[in-house]
Parts: sequence; structure tokens; C-alpha cells
Amino acid sequence: MSDTALPRLVFLPGLACDERLWEAQMPAMPAALRPRVADVSRHHGTIEAMAAALLAQEDGPLLLAGASMGGMVAMEAARQAPGRIAGLALLGTSPLPETPEMHALRSAAIEEFAAGRADSVIRANVAFAFHPANAADPALVQRYLAMVLDAGAEQLIRQNRTVMARPDARLHLGALRCPVLLMCGEADRLTPPDCTRAMAALIPQAEVVWLPEAGHMLTMECPDAVNAALLRWLAPFAD
Repeated sequence: MSDTALPRLVFLPGLACDERLWEAQMPAMPAALRPRVADVSRHHGTIEAMAAALLAQEDGPLLLAGASMGGMVAMEAARQAPGRIAGLALLGTSPLPETPEMHALRSAAIEEFAAGRADSVIRANVAFAFHPANAADPALVQRYLAMVLDAGAEQLIRQNRTVMARPDARLHLGALRCPVLLMCGEADRLTPPDCTRAMAALIPQAEVVWLPEAGHMLTMECPDAVNAALLRWLAPFAD
């Protein structure tokens, strides 16, 4: 198989994240899969529109690796174009629609963002985003804060609203026929392990990797373990 016939590997960042979320992964990925980080989350206002834009940007088969909101976009792309998705890697994400409790929390956060108080909200979120041991790492926390705060209030508001209105992916996950890798931090408080278990119960070819001493920000908290799992998942496609 020539390189041009191989699927393309596309990484999808989470809410208010960018290519920095995947900076430890990109250099380790097989060059033959032409890895890139998509930015559709910055230009569209719904999960459905983000997925459609992603599919329009590329021709041919795709391998999608999505974290958190990026995983929601990846699942929606598989719903819209199942024949084009060669494989999915879903990291710290959820197939469920928004709960009333999270809707209320996000609504309150949006009010704070609009009032210019994003810094205090995001700093408080560190305890939810990271395993306690990693939340005590000043360098790691600063990298996270810089990335998320760089998104700005407008993006924080819009992307939170996007996640609040996300579709129920459980309705179509059972139709997936591509290899699916699920990764979850055992201490994830934002998309808890039960979210991953719900996906694993529905997806016929799901492989689940549990990451101990990790929270929600898997690619930053345990990059070596994430890379090892991704490379195992990608091996059949890169040969």
C-alpha cells in the first residue's frame, strides 16, 4: 500500500484547547499517516458543524483521535460518514448528552467568562482537570492555564455552549465497525470512567485503556502511556 493510500491521522483538541494539547504526541506518530491537528472547534458552533467541516477538509479515509470535546466531534464524524472513518481513538470523552447539573455549572461559568473573570474560573478548574498529584506540578498547570486562557472569553463561551448542546452519541455507536481505542484516566472527574464504560458497552470493537494516576488531561499528564497506546492502535494502518 502506498503512503497516499493510507488513512490520514487527525487529532481533535478538547474545549478551549489547541495544538498544544497534542504536542507530546505529534512527533511520535508515524509520518506515513500525515498527522495533523484540526482547528474546526475554533470556527464552528455545534458538534455537528465541526464534524462536517472536518470531513470537508480532507479526502479519503481518516483516523480520528479526539480528546474530550474532540472525541465528541470524532464520534459525530463517524455518524455522518461511517465509510470514511478507518479508526477512532477517544480520550477522556463522553457519549452522553449534557446533564442538568453540568448544564447549570457551565451556565454559571459562562456568566463569569462574560464578566471578564475567566482566569479565576479556569484556575479553579485545575482540581477537576488533573489527578491531584499532577495538579501539584506548577509547570504542568502553567502550560494548561496558558493554553486554555489563550482561547479567550469568546471561545470559552461558545465552546461551552457547543458542549451543552451536544448530541447523544449513544444512538449510533453500536453501528461502528472500525477499530476504536478508548482511553480514560482513573481519576477523571470531568468525563468519569462510567462515560468510557458506556461507550465500551456499545462499541463492537472497543479496546479500553485505563490510565492510573491520571485525570482528564491525559495527553499532558501521561504522554508516554498515551503515545504507547496510540502507536499500538495505529500499527495496523501504518504498516
